[in-house]
Amino acid sequence: MEITAGGLLEVRITPADVGKRVSVRRVETGLSGSPEFTDTVGVLTSWDQGVLLITKKNGQSVRMTQSSLVAGKVVPAAPARRRGPAASFEELSRVCARSWQPLESEPLGGWTLRAAAGFTRRANSVLPAGDPGIPLDDALARVTSWYAERGLPAFVQAATGAAGTQELLCAELERRGWASEASAEVRIGALAPVGDVDAPASGSVRLTRVPDEEWLGRYGRVSDPDVARRVLVEGPSVWFASLPGGRAIGRCVVDGRWAGFAAVTVDPEHRREGLATAVMAALARRALEEGASAAWLQVETDNAGALALYDGLGFAAHHSYHHFRAAR
Repeated sequence: MEITAGGLLEVRITPADVGKRVSVRRVETGLSGSPEFTDTVGVLTSWDQGVLLITKKNGQSVRMTQSSLVAGKVVPAAPARRRGPAASFEELSRVCARSWQPLESEPLGGWTLRAAAGFTRRANSVLPAGDPGIPLDDALARVTSWYAERGLPAFVQAATGAAGTQELLCAELERRGWASEASAEVRIGALAPVGDVDAPASGSVRLTRVPDEEWLGRYGRVSDPDVARRVLVEGPSVWFASLPGGRAIGRCVVDGRWAGFAAVTVDPEHRREGLATAVMAALARRALEEGASAAWLQVETDNAGALALYDGLGFAAHHSYHHFRAAR
């Protein structure tokens, strides 16, 4: 926080700083009656009638009154990663989108409306990569209508936590009653260490271009196998991994320097046997053969087992994304 020559904390933000990353300290009366200080870092997404809204890296919105502030300043974007691949949000969001392609899409200015008969939110949500070209309320009305025509709920996928992400859009969606139903981290890491992992079971992993019935059965989120296959096989270079008996599966999309891992699933009776690592190692080796050098994946923040696995393989959070559903 800013400290003046006299040792006092100072508020150096104003409503003109909406859209910038800020660090603030506020004071509130605690349960004991004593003052308690709380620090918050995030994007200042609104400042209206003496109330501030700050969206943190994980997408959580924090409201506070202007009168509670004791310090505040604009701060630079988070420091660059010290290990692993460098990537902008713009590059990574395009790569992620290409790995989960819809069956149909329609542009709306810089937005893309995507649908795939309801199979995965990632292929059945709006990708707001830019300005829709019309007022936001009109754009959201068009979105709601477009999905209703297909018998689908309207979702907008928006990101937080990196330079160029969409905290302001998230705040506007929340203001209009759109609720975040699902959130996940996008994590990135170097690919070679994943392929170098000594996982004996990786020698038994079978790689194919199309998921078979056993693979789909282990994936377990398929109501229409034909639709699922059509979505799953699309991408620059898609590989499916499986261990005999459906003990573990995985999917990898190779796209230039990137290898994207998804659908890593293990039979509950065979967990803690290193099978997820084996599947990822086999997929990583194939991706390395195709010239990839960096890896990414998406993981829900409450999946403790997966987070521990990916921590061990060197993956670190890049940004978060959230699926906002239209108010009902």
